[in-house]
Amino acid sequence: MAVPMSKQVCSVLCKAVLRKEVPLRLGPLSNFFPSQVRKSSSYRAAVLKELKKPLVIETVNAPKKIKKDEIRVKVVNCAVNASDIMICDGENESQLKLPFTPGFEIAGEILEAGSEAAAEGFNVGDRIVGLNKDNHGGFAEQCVISMKDAWQAPSSVSFKKCVSLPDSYATALIGLARRAHLKEGDSVLITAAAGGLGLAAVDIASHVYRAKVVGVCSTSDKSSLVREKGAWSALVFNPHDLEVTVKDVSKGKGMKVVFDAVGGDVFTAALKTVAHEGTVIVAGFASRQVPQLQLSELLQGSYSILGVSLSYYRTKDPEVYRDTVQDVLDMCEQGLISPHISEDFDLEKVNEAMEYMRARKSSGKVVINICDS
Repeated sequence: MAVPMSKQVCSVLCKAVLRKEVPLRLGPLSNFFPSQVRKSSSYRAAVLKELKKPLVIETVNAPKKIKKDEIRVKVVNCAVNASDIMICDGENESQLKLPFTPGFEIAGEILEAGSEAAAEGFNVGDRIVGLNKDNHGGFAEQCVISMKDAWQAPSSVSFKKCVSLPDSYATALIGLARRAHLKEGDSVLITAAAGGLGLAAVDIASHVYRAKVVGVCSTSDKSSLVREKGAWSALVFNPHDLEVTVKDVSKGKGMKVVFDAVGGDVFTAALKTVAHEGTVIVAGFASRQVPQLQLSELLQGSYSILGVSLSYYRTKDPEVYRDTVQDVLDMCEQGLISPHISEDFDLEKVNEAMEYMRARKSSGKVVINICDS
């Protein structure tokens, strides 16, 4: 086994070589410059040490080994999602082991690939995008992720855009296309239309399927953004205005598809706009108010209510999960869709990013800048 040489030994040998006293036989560079090829043993991360307290930027030790099916990633960007906020605020149902680094939607470059991951075409230096919902750890310079949750990132799409696609756009695509069977010309009502998931649904419905979209927002400035994104109409939530607009758009027939990620009063009002044999997609409860529905209400409108969860597809139908994320990456590369990034923050300002989300100032996605690409 080769042993790295000390500076003194190296100096003596170099002089001997110059005097031609010993032959020059070079071995692997790692024998001479081990520190230059050895992977970094530590990196910076935003760590949650106590619930409902700010994250702390500190240096943490990198795992020495990764599993055969894992990839070690240099994280260039990580998206901030509502679930990150809920976890840090102690509002997530799953038990959390502290210290904890949030962030699951990442984009970056491969530093190391396990043997199985390498066999599947993941190589050092490749650009990838990933969803690390099992282990999180994205608010950091390095992150280890399963190859099952990683995709090759299109070279023509920036890391910021790549990191804004997988979770929200794949969820919207499954809901609208696979579950609601959206077709060109269908009328679609989308609540929380300026949020990350809502704006993704607007983008897909209007630009990919050329549907007639009505977006429901919380403020007038967000309504303008939703119209710019392709919605035929966008309005600030008011039950009466919503009913009038829907009657106008649908010529009194109601909306073919309702895509809701809010719950509460918004869901209740949206339910009254569904057309006969229409479809309601339930994709989340941003209001944190889960509506109670009497089954007898379904008989009054003869509509379907369907749920959609990307995490569930990951477990129960991994092929659809992987194909759908790949589809949205391809759509973005082809110019069919384009995620809206509300704001981006450097890692040192991760707590400002979290507060920006809590204050509901964001529209589309919020992104953390971590490493240079």
